[in-house]
Amino acid sequence: MQTETIYKTAAGKLQVLSHYDTALANWPVPFETQTLSTRHGDTFLITCGKAGAPALVLLHGANSNAVSWIRDVAEYSRHYSVYLLDLPGEPGKSAPNRLPFQGYGYAEWLEDVRIGLRLKQFSLAGLSQGGWTALRYATLYPGRIEKLVLINPAGVVPTNASFTLRAVFFSLFGKAGIRQVNRLVVGRRSVDPKALAYMDTVLGNVRPRIEKEYLFTDEELDRLTMPVLLLAGAQDVTRPAQVTAARLARHILRLKIRIIPGMGHVLLDGSRDVLTFLEGR
Repeated sequence: MQTETIYKTAAGKLQVLSHYDTALANWPVPFETQTLSTRHGDTFLITCGKAGAPALVLLHGANSNAVSWIRDVAEYSRHYSVYLLDLPGEPGKSAPNRLPFQGYGYAEWLEDVRIGLRLKQFSLAGLSQGGWTALRYATLYPGRIEKLVLINPAGVVPTNASFTLRAVFFSLFGKAGIRQVNRLVVGRRSVDPKALAYMDTVLGNVRPRIEKEYLFTDEELDRLTMPVLLLAGAQDVTRPAQVTAARLARHILRLKIRIIPGMGHVLLDGSRDVLTFLEGR
């Protein structure tokens, strides 16, 4: 496990966390924060929603943190007791430990969080690397998950080589290149300029993670017996949505697929589709 700073500079860390605190100051619903100890370091999380309601755990993507759900959290909070976790090793307030993708560290981490929150079962939603983390947990502890939501998940099919090459090329050009990478990820749809500025801040101040991605085996995907929703953008440049859908469909009997035309890797207003699935509508 890598425990050195994930930030390029101390000033960059302060800048990223300042944005985080600003988002919390503008959180759309009442919330609490807490820190849980796990075998892989401390985990910071935001809790909100209906006390006593079914539990919904949300996992953000790479180079992000829990406040990335700010656009959707109000809708989820109307129906669920919501837990928004900062993944370890990402630019949030959890431990900076970057766990290996090879192995079960992320599943162990999430199991420790579940125990700390005293959840018997819960629904789990993850975006991109958060989707990968959700898959790692659900394939190891399928009985813990009531319903699983995968939003443009990693780990099902390889990342497009063309995207990787363009991202590496653009990263050579400083701030202008960072903006270009983020706009590739966002796609053609308009996004709040403040959200884009925050994405640029994070990508510009966080050390890139260079590690071979882990693709789940057929046998692992066969373990997903719970209801699963794949929510994907048709214009996602990171991984082809239709290929991801086809592979999951070969292994998951209770799979629903929603591919959204015109959307890229960053999906906007996904709460409606997610809630329709979770509520069985």
